Amino acid sequence: MSDPKPTYLSDYRPPAYRVTHTELTFDLDAKATRVKARLHMERHPQAKNGAALELDGERLTLISIAIDGQPLGEDEYSVDAERLIIESVPQTFLLDTEVEISPASNTALSGLYQSSGMFCTQCEAEGFRRITFYPDRPDVMATFSTTVIGSATTEPVLLANGNPVERGSLPEGRHFVTWDDPHPKPSYLFALVAGDLEKVEDRFTTASGREVTLQIWVEEENLGKTDHAMASLKRAMRWDEHAYGREYDLDLFMIVAVNDFNMGAMENKGLNIFNSAAVLTHPHTATDVAFQRVESIVAHEYFHNWSGNRVTCRDWFQLSLKEGFTVFRDQCFSADTNSAPVKRIEDVSFFRTAQFAEDAGPTAHPIRPDHYIEIGNFYTLTIYEKGAEVVRMLSNLVGPEAFRRGSDLYFERFDGQAVTIEDFVACMQEASGIDLSQFMLWYSQAGTPEIDAHGEYDYANGDYRLILRQRTPATPGQYDKQALHIPVRLGLVGTKSGRDLPLTLDGESLGSDTVIHLREEEQEFVFTDVSEAPVPSLLRGFSAPVKLRFPYGREDLAFLLANDSDGFNRWDAGQRLAMLALDDLIAAHRNGVEKVMDTRVVEAFRHLLNAEIDDRAVLAEMLTLPSEAYIAEQQPLVDVDAIHAARNFVKQRLATALRDDFLRLYKANDSDAPYAPDPDQIAARGLKNVALSYLMAIEDEDAIELARKQFAADHNMTDVRHALTLLTHSSRDDIAEPALKAFGEKWAHDPLVMDQWFAIQVTRPQPDVLDRVAFLMKHPAFSLKNPNKVRALIGTFAGQNRVNFHRLDGAGYRLLADVVIELNRLNPEIAARLITPLTRWARFDETRQDLMKAELERIRAEELSPNVFEVVEKALA
Repeated sequence: MSDPKPTYLSDYRPPAYRVTHTELTFDLDAKATRVKARLHMERHPQAKNGAALELDGERLTLISIAIDGQPLGEDEYSVDAERLIIESVPQTFLLDTEVEISPASNTALSGLYQSSGMFCTQCEAEGFRRITFYPDRPDVMATFSTTVIGSATTEPVLLANGNPVERGSLPEGRHFVTWDDPHPKPSYLFALVAGDLEKVEDRFTTASGREVTLQIWVEEENLGKTDHAMASLKRAMRWDEHAYGREYDLDLFMIVAVNDFNMGAMENKGLNIFNSAAVLTHPHTATDVAFQRVESIVAHEYFHNWSGNRVTCRDWFQLSLKEGFTVFRDQCFSADTNSAPVKRIEDVSFFRTAQFAEDAGPTAHPIRPDHYIEIGNFYTLTIYEKGAEVVRMLSNLVGPEAFRRGSDLYFERFDGQAVTIEDFVACMQEASGIDLSQFMLWYSQAGTPEIDAHGEYDYANGDYRLILRQRTPATPGQYDKQALHIPVRLGLVGTKSGRDLPLTLDGESLGSDTVIHLREEEQEFVFTDVSEAPVPSLLRGFSAPVKLRFPYGREDLAFLLANDSDGFNRWDAGQRLAMLALDDLIAAHRNGVEKVMDTRVVEAFRHLLNAEIDDRAVLAEMLTLPSEAYIAEQQPLVDVDAIHAARNFVKQRLATALRDDFLRLYKANDSDAPYAPDPDQIAARGLKNVALSYLMAIEDEDAIELARKQFAADHNMTDVRHALTLLTHSSRDDIAEPALKAFGEKWAHDPLVMDQWFAIQVTRPQPDVLDRVAFLMKHPAFSLKNPNKVRALIGTFAGQNRVNFHRLDGAGYRLLADVVIELNRLNPEIAARLITPLTRWARFDETRQDLMKAELERIRAEELSPNVFEVVEKALA
């Protein structure tokens, strides 16, 4: 590997030449595909006369090149491993090239490659340069005409962006289809699929009365697994019309399911290519979580048609412009479609565990980074999830009506353009009249802000004084942080009435729930006419992506858990209460003293189990203990063994004390009604399975029998997988192994279900699991070349089986490093993402730190791709 050079935001310059129209012809062959490209080019108005033409190109064999029909001599251009350079070109011209590429050998799954015998593309972020020579950057937008030629036998279906305009037969059993996309797009949105596929077709009538054809293309055996995706697509299209006034703009919208895909899905204009795991569902093969994930991803990719395609990024530093905004949009869609409180709890729970860890690690970066070596490494939780949280803050700051006006202005003003985050925020500022200059710091400042809060109630005057202090810890390359504009939504809950109290601030009546604005390092807010002593409910709905510290006592938290009107904060109070008990137990384990259960936690759970809570999905979340990963993020030094022991202790004590309540809850929510992925059924199954998890924590015969019956009933994959997980994770191999064997034999033909089978086994808490991982890597259903398999087996083990991955002998670290080294040669993008658990070495004890760093050093000694090199260098800096 040559020493990779970083790309800097400050170095951005418009392209010297841009493409107005692109004509492509693909003559498909697994080992030698020919790609002819005719580019209609013109010099950019800001470029100097006589500027050289530089086009990106990787792993291309150049066959021919011509300008305005005249072939170029070898002395008129130069080609290296990364680009084609022509020193002298006219101001406007046609560039014709023909190249040869090898889809079959493209294991990186970037550009044009083969998946299970099917040709498909992935061009975001910089894959198009593996297809043909092109200015492969998002600010070059052109209309596209694409002709695809393939075998009528092995590739009867030939798809590309836009609308089909011509098709026909060719000699030697070949045929062609020509596609026209009238909307200018950057090259990263180009798509092509060719193979033996079947379609499911439907229609959608837009708000203006246009009829759009909807197609989902799959392999024949998966035809029965598309209903949910199609229904989700139609709901998303209708929601976007209502919520944002955005209609679909082509006559045809297509989704294709692909088995080998680095991402979840890709929003290519008119032809969305999906990882099969993100589109295929059936009650017998997919869990409730999978159904909801498919609904969310289908919506996300569809919403990109406007927030990403019609209006796109000027450069890759602006990635969150499209991804953060679109994640926010899909989160709102899912909240409107299902349970809004549960959706918020799920999103924030994941965010506070995973993104906070990213912010605190060596790869921490702002939502808009100022430099990168490999852009593929910046498809991160910070760009996506934190970007969405910042858009949510923006929406809360300006209000829903102004946010809609700002969105409309953004789409209308910049339709067909490649723009920046400043353009988006400026539209919100213009629509609302609110100064958002300080708010822009959220995009340039890395790290998780922390708020220290303190409150006092003045009984004599009826005032409540709240003091907030903010700070953002230092992150790599950023040591001095400025104060941010942080919206803090809050209420005051009266300790006598148990209800939200009216709020008056600076003489203004604000209702019982309001947003205050923290703009300074320290601010004081005095609420007057507070009729009784309150407990503050702060950061309601997680109104800002910050860490909040307030000296809540355990009685305060139990009170909020029982009385807070904000569903999210009720859940959060329960999590905080459990964390206080877990902190005590972790210390006890570390010090070798007897563990004692906090009875206040038991009583709080008893109250929940016997309270009348309308939303069963919220109750299921409230009854779920913080994960080991979340607990670890709250500790100054991660002690994986103590965390594992403490969490198991709490679960077992709760199960013992509340066994009858959990059993009653299980039976009350058990049903043999036909499966439907609707909110009520999902909530009932979730609550039932939470109860079964507690019952299996003590592994009495009644619990084991319930788990066995649920597994054998085979009613739906949600119940079957949960029961199989509990049986497999039990201490009884005599019940685990038969169930695993039966499941594996039954579903050996289904790749997505086998991914679940892998994941269940490698999260077993038993110490022999590492041998099982090594054994499963040799299983016929596993392949290092398939990202889904790698994520299911290796990613799940390293990311979710913390107690075994962090074994003191370092065997878990060695296994992961071995896989990363091998994947570095096959698929660098997946390798770079897989390495994350090793980069968090600084959070652990000295022994584990040394072991993890040794494996990072071993990886660094290899000939590395830029993807892996960048991550390892940051981790060891």
